Amino acid sequence: MSPERFARINQMLDNRQPDLTLCLDQVHKTNNIAAVIRSADAVGVHQIHAVWPDIEMRVSGNTASGSQQWVKTIKHYHIDEAAAGFKAEGMQIIATNFSDEAVDFRDIDYTRPTAIILGHEKDGVSPEAIALADKQVIIPMVGMVQSLNVSVAAGLLLFEAERQRRAAGLYGSRKLDEAYCQTLLFEQGHPIYAKACRRKGIPYPHLDDQGQIVADKDWWDRMRAPVPETT
Repeated sequence: MSPERFARINQMLDNRQPDLTLCLDQVHKTNNIAAVIRSADAVGVHQIHAVWPDIEMRVSGNTASGSQQWVKTIKHYHIDEAAAGFKAEGMQIIATNFSDEAVDFRDIDYTRPTAIILGHEKDGVSPEAIALADKQVIIPMVGMVQSLNVSVAAGLLLFEAERQRRAAGLYGSRKLDEAYCQTLLFEQGHPIYAKACRRKGIPYPHLDDQGQIVADKDWWDRMRAPVPETT
């Protein structure tokens, strides 16, 4: 791994916000999902959630521009499952919804642990998700239309959250588990060795503070040994 790539990945890890996430409530267009993931990566979201009854989801690689390898998508069959996880992590649940109860999206305190629910391209956030939300928000508009594309809405909310969090000094200090960081650094910095480890059932090695592999002779011997043929 080059020093430049090692430094870039570490910088990304130092700015990840594990207590800020999105939940896509039956959003089904692949280009929208990919665009949301791209915005999530841009503001340091560690992982997003997606609710879809048949659990089958595909991401448009061109639209995501590779962001899907940095932002994990957790899939759920039902919104109750996702919401229970958010509540267990102490997150406030914010749902986008055009209603009398909704407040301006900029009036929310996003420095708190937060999960933002965005809805289906046609029907919006489901009634079940709205019932589980702590607050509802709208994006004020002065034109003839009342809603934005879901990926555009996601971008606006995320960058407002990023603005508030940066002002509060929440970026720049690592909050992710070190074991996770080591795994990501190895897989993205040494992809050929990582693939060989998975194929041969070899544990990932530790990386030093320069991103280089730290392993004993036994590990290297196992790495160099041919994969046993199966019959």
